[in-house]
Amino acid sequence: MDLPAHMAECDANYLRLSKLFPRLKEFDSASMGVDGNGTRLEVRLDVLDRSPYTTLVKLSQRPEVPWNHKASMTIRLYHDARSAEVVEYQGRRHFLRAVYDYPNADMRHPDEKAQINRFLGEYLSLCLTHGVAAGVPVLAN
Repeated sequence: MDLPAHMAECDANYLRLSKLFPRLKEFDSASMGVDGNGTRLEVRLDVLDRSPYTTLVKLSQRPEVPWNHKASMTIRLYHDARSAEVVEYQGRRHFLRAVYDYPNADMRHPDEKAQINRFLGEYLSLCLTHGVAAGVPVLAN
């Protein structure tokens, strides 16, 4: 695994999340709409757990779309390191290894951890580009 590239992706994801949901430390949930091809999706972020240095959030999307039926990710934000990492994707959790042997019992791709964090980055970038406020607008700092 290219550790510097992986850490850069996780750090960028923290910044993207901070821009999309600037008041995450104050509220237990936030949502926004994403417009695309005549369809509006709702992207929701719910806080599952808070501690002084980390926050565990679940990102989900409604309605489901053909290319991603259960769009949900659980993300751990490390506030001291300003980094965010996917810890669960569509019910599959514990991406502990940087590289998996292939084949393996869980049939994970050799670079699955990096792929999932890159996907989060692409998803958040899409939200930043095409997102619209849902509810009361909040100015980002």
